[in-house]
Amino acid sequence: MSLVHPINTSYCLEQLCESNYQKLFCLIPDLCSFQNHATGKTTNKPSLHLKIIDRSKHTITVELSHSFNINLENFMEPAVKIRIYLDANLAEVLKDHVRSEVSKVYKDPGQSIEIMNYKWRLNYFLQKWLDHCLQTNYKFRSTWMC
Repeated sequence: MSLVHPINTSYCLEQLCESNYQKLFCLIPDLCSFQNHATGKTTNKPSLHLKIIDRSKHTITVELSHSFNINLENFMEPAVKIRIYLDANLAEVLKDHVRSEVSKVYKDPGQSIEIMNYKWRLNYFLQKWLDHCLQTNYKFRSTWMC
């Protein structure tokens, strides 16, 4: 992931977020209809869990993770927190299980190149993970509704 460095990170990041939006809705076509949680199932693979964290008129913030059973305990990874911009058709990773939110890592706005590179790595990871999930043919259904 760190070996890919686009020349125009800002433009490529926007393209990546557009692509991730499309892939997310291909993976979870009914994403906007889920109220709290949804589970994706496929044959012989760990469950994929969607948790709705926040919802407004133009955005939905979700967490997407795999559930691995280890020693009878649920182990959720990569626990990617994603903000979906419905009006702009963009999906941007805010954080994952390893990396903190950008605002907690970079407090100085003068570090714009580092901030952009950090966002690029997070969203590039999401792209590759969504590609994997799409290839495994997950089907989502609501686990409970309000």
